[in-house]
Amino acid sequence: MAEKPAKKRWIRETLFDDLGFSMTFAADKVLYEQQTEHQHLILFEQQYFGKMLMLDGCTQISKRDEFIYQEMMSHVPLFAHGNAQDVLIVGGGDCAIAKEVLKHGSVKRLTQVEIDAKVIEFAKEHFPEFTGPVFADKRFESVIDDGAKYVTKTDRRFDIIIVDSTDPIGPGKILFGAKFYAGCRRCLKKGGVLVTQNGVPFFQKNELTLTMRKFRKLFADAACYVAAIPVYIGGHMAMGFATDNRRLARLDARTIAERYRKAGSFPTKYWTPEHHVAAFSPPRFIADLVARAKPRR
Repeated sequence: MAEKPAKKRWIRETLFDDLGFSMTFAADKVLYEQQTEHQHLILFEQQYFGKMLMLDGCTQISKRDEFIYQEMMSHVPLFAHGNAQDVLIVGGGDCAIAKEVLKHGSVKRLTQVEIDAKVIEFAKEHFPEFTGPVFADKRFESVIDDGAKYVTKTDRRFDIIIVDSTDPIGPGKILFGAKFYAGCRRCLKKGGVLVTQNGVPFFQKNELTLTMRKFRKLFADAACYVAAIPVYIGGHMAMGFATDNRRLARLDARTIAERYRKAGSFPTKYWTPEHHVAAFSPPRFIADLVARAKPRR
C-alpha cells in the first residue's frame, strides 16, 4: 500500500481574531520555531509565498513580496530627506530594510536596535541574503537593546528613524506610544524624518489615527503614505511620516528622480520616483482617517 502524503500543518495568523476572521497558510515545511524570551517565532515554507516569518501570530515577511515593504519603508524617507547620513532602524532584526538603506551612498552610519538577540541569530541562519551584505558593511552597527529605551537615552542624533515594528501587541506595543515617539523626536536632527508602519487601515484604523494624533503633537507635519502588500490582507498598508520640514512629503517626481539618479539609480522592484509621489495621495477613506486625527487638547 502506498504511503499517504504527510499532512500539512496549517499556520494561523491571529491578528484579526477580534474581528472574527483569520488567515491560515499551509506550511510545506516548518523551518524553525521557538518561543524566545520576548515572542513566539515561526519560519515556514509556503507553496505560493515561499519562506514566511510570523511573530506572535502576525505575518512579518514573505519571500514573494518582501521587496514592497522593504523598499517603501527605506527609499521613501531617504529620498524625501535628500541627504541622510545617519539612520536608525528600530526593530528590523531580519536586516531586510537595512540592506535597502545601505544602497544609499549618502548614508555614513546605520544603527539597528533590535530587542531580541535570537532574532538576529535566526536571521543570520535563515536570511543570509539580507544579513550577509549588511553585516559586511562597515557603516552598519547592530545594537541589542530595547528601542523604546534607546531613543530616550542615546546621545546620537539621526537624519532618519525607521520603526520596523510588529503590530501593537506583545513587545511591539510600546513602539506605538506617545513616550516612544517623543524619544524619536528627541534624537532626530533638524529636518529629520520619522517613518513607522501603521497597519492596514481598512481593518486597523485606530492604529493609523492614534499615531497621526501623537505625531501632530510633536511635529510640524504628520502624513502617511501607502503601499499594497499582498500578504498583508486588507489592501493598502499605511506608513506614518513625521517631520518638521513640511516640504518633504510634497516633493515632485522630478526632484525625487534627480535624487535617485545621483544615488546611482540602483534597481528596484516596486519603488519608483513617480510612485513615491503618488503614495502620499492615499485613497479617500485613508486620507479622511488622517484628516480627522486631530490632537486632543
